[in-house]
Amino acid sequence: MIELEADLTLQNKRFAGITLAKGTYLYCGSANGPGGIAARVKRHCKADKKPHWHVDELTSNGAGRVVSVLVVPGGNECELRAGLQDQSTPVPVPGFGSSDCTKCASHLISTGVGNHLMVLRSLAGAA
Repeated sequence: MIELEADLTLQNKRFAGITLAKGTYLYCGSANGPGGIAARVKRHCKADKKPHWHVDELTSNGAGRVVSVLVVPGGNECELRAGLQDQSTPVPVPGFGSSDCTKCASHLISTGVGNHLMVLRSLAGAA
């Protein structure tokens, strides 16, 4: 879960000029490389890093901050996204985080402004 405290205009060449509104976003990704999920989340939490993945633009240079992480051991990022995204919710950036995926419009989900506690309760089954 990433919180953007201000609007962010993307610079990545594929998404250049698209503006993400201030608010809470869910990013569904996998971490199959060295160090697994712990290393990937640690990297995403660092503000100063060389961009590699689409999500890096949201978590670099103070643009946004990781406010929560849900780990699903053996989980599938596409199934997680499908379970989290309300079908009536528009995709904020088509293709974001899903350039190697043939079934998802995006792996980034917008939840609106200030909704991270509601989303966490929902994920925990308390809402």
